[in-house]
Amino acid sequence: MPSHRQAQPLMIEGKNSDLSVPNGDGSLIKQNESPIINTPASNQPYNPESFARRRPIRFLFCFTGLQLSYLTWGYMQELIMTTTFTPTASAPDGRFPSAAFCVFSNRFLAIIVAVIAVKIRHGAVVANNVAPLMAFAPCALSNTMSSWSQYASLRYVSFPVQTVFKSSKIIPVMIMGRVLKGTGYPTSQYAEAFMITVGVAIFSVFSKSSDKDTTTEVIGLAFMCMYICFDCFTSQWQDKVYVKYGRANVDPYQMMLGVNSSAILMTTTGLIVNGDIPKIIEFFKANPTVLQYNIITAITSATGQLFIYTTIKEFGPIAFTVIMTTRQMLSICISSIIFQHPMSVKALCGAVIVFGVLFYQIRRKYLARQNRSN
Repeated sequence: MPSHRQAQPLMIEGKNSDLSVPNGDGSLIKQNESPIINTPASNQPYNPESFARRRPIRFLFCFTGLQLSYLTWGYMQELIMTTTFTPTASAPDGRFPSAAFCVFSNRFLAIIVAVIAVKIRHGAVVANNVAPLMAFAPCALSNTMSSWSQYASLRYVSFPVQTVFKSSKIIPVMIMGRVLKGTGYPTSQYAEAFMITVGVAIFSVFSKSSDKDTTTEVIGLAFMCMYICFDCFTSQWQDKVYVKYGRANVDPYQMMLGVNSSAILMTTTGLIVNGDIPKIIEFFKANPTVLQYNIITAITSATGQLFIYTTIKEFGPIAFTVIMTTRQMLSICISSIIFQHPMSVKALCGAVIVFGVLFYQIRRKYLARQNRSN
């Protein structure tokens, strides 16, 4: 998973803070910043009419790329962690034995992409970076733990429950912003947070399904709480890095490199210390398709990050948030159909509440930006 971490479709605006949009690997992109995407120089004069005609095509390209990348990533994530494969001596139940390896595979490809991007952009991988790699270690640890918790939770909760539950991260985000940075939030955002929490609770309670499904258990919800807490710390620490070393001196690719450099060391160490490597090799020998699934997951995580950068640069954070919120709803539908997660009418009502509030937040933010521009 991506760092694979999924993007949060929440528009949180504090009185003392800028809007941040997650970029898919645990790092943030500020609303007033655009990720740097190198494009070939053109000797052709700028033509506004031609640019306007191509804009819908570019949006369709970004929309399709994000949907295909993250819908495939979510499907593969659930397939790896919930399917019963051929049993092995170390995995007699036939379940994939290591959530840590899933995190490792995503980080492995992400760091390759980051190295190439930083090299192209800055001319050197490390020499021209203002922020040292060690500055990213704390958020790399929290990002790794959040990704691990997300994978591990799928043994106990269904993917739709996990997806809806993630939306409640607005609560700890606001709490940490208030405690760590003194950020104030309007009353309306506390009301929105409360409604999201209610919707998540309804969906989780009424999503318990048959014996064939992954049942919602306390341990699974504990993993999801771990995910949310670690994920919130990650964004807060990354913001601290931006403030300390200057936002102009740390671009998204350098953040991606810094986070994944530390994360790859942590996940590798964890695999060795826990003795997972022999178990994984044994499992891959008995189930070679699982290795293919992990490779596809890593690839879609990396392509998803690149589409995130392009979408925010070209169309801004609100369009990106709409796309990713839509992707969450589609992923719930796909998971429910393919993996046969039955949902009651009450559970669907909970999901409607959550996504209704999310789209309301998007609309509110869009109108606010329109008013500022006018």
